[in-house]
Amino acid sequence: MHQPATDPRPRVLHLTQPVEGGVARVVADLTRAQLAAGLRVTVACPDSGLSEILRRLGADVRHWHATRAPGPSLAGEVRRLVRLVDDVRPALVHAHSAKAGLAGRLAVRGRIPTVFQPHAWSFEAVGGPTAALAVRWERFGARWAHRTVCVSEAERRTGLRAGVHARWAVVPNGIDAERFRPAAAGPVRASLGTDGDPGAPLVVCVGRLCRQKGQDVLLAAWPSVARRVPGARLVLVGDGPDRERLRGPEPVLFAGAVADPVPWYQAADLVVLPSRWEGMALAPLEAMACGRPVVTTDVDGARESLPPALVPHCLVPPEDPPALADAVTALLLDPLLRESLGHQGRRHVLATHDVRHAAEATADVYRALLGTGIAAPAAPTEYRESIHS
Repeated sequence: MHQPATDPRPRVLHLTQPVEGGVARVVADLTRAQLAAGLRVTVACPDSGLSEILRRLGADVRHWHATRAPGPSLAGEVRRLVRLVDDVRPALVHAHSAKAGLAGRLAVRGRIPTVFQPHAWSFEAVGGPTAALAVRWERFGARWAHRTVCVSEAERRTGLRAGVHARWAVVPNGIDAERFRPAAAGPVRASLGTDGDPGAPLVVCVGRLCRQKGQDVLLAAWPSVARRVPGARLVLVGDGPDRERLRGPEPVLFAGAVADPVPWYQAADLVVLPSRWEGMALAPLEAMACGRPVVTTDVDGARESLPPALVPHCLVPPEDPPALADAVTALLLDPLLRESLGHQGRRHVLATHDVRHAAEATADVYRALLGTGIAAPAAPTEYRESIHS
């Protein structure tokens, strides 16, 4: 959807790779809010479910062929972005996550106001010489970002400790609390089969099946939970590169990628996200918005996303299966506590992590770079599409 060359409204160019999971949902939410606020929005990304959603929202979507991780194809990806930027002529470029942040900053090199949003630091995902190289790049690349937007204060501090000296802004993640809301378990719970007690506790983990999300830690903890909570069931919702490796002897259901995770949150008695690293994960916010308690690991953004009352019950060290098993077991055995924590989590999300707050804070960042000619985001319209983690 191309606008006339004389259209005076600012154009924002979002660059994103990956195109699934939390990063994609943030891009879709920002696009929706910015279009409603009157901005012209172009998104450059690989062809995907995200690109179809963005087109339906009314965004100008440009195909950018790019792999998920840096590699030999990077030079060509940067060249394609240079041509794309020259064609789109945006007022501001907003690059999301490590890969698009790398290619986008190399392509633009500060010639246009640039926002970089890491959504968790690249150097946390790797080790050894690769991590050292990623740190050196982030230190160098910070000069080409007019703002580096972190989704939590903890993520910003992680960057500072690594020697990244940037012009910072912190915009906590937000979710649509009208879409993610409490409801009866519905057909999802009934579809789990007839084995055992249909009312037995159900634990759900929503996330891409990969090392970052730590499903292997949850699977290591699960035998201890199952011994202490007979009949408890575990469902992993999502797909990813570790799917086959994660399959084990325990009777765990792999639901695969789903079009909409909301019914799974609503069906759960407890949601678990045992991540190894994050910036601020969306799954705990989504679970709390659905009135469900969540057990998550003490990684960047976790303490900031939980209300204080949930921290003693719901926060565990990363990569610690016994601690994870103890926290999950304690909550499964205490339905009244789960109910109380679920209500507190919902109230917390409504007060501090509404998607409209995140959109307005992002608009403030843009205004600081472009001036005041950017309208406040409108209230989000209801939608039912999801990019699954």
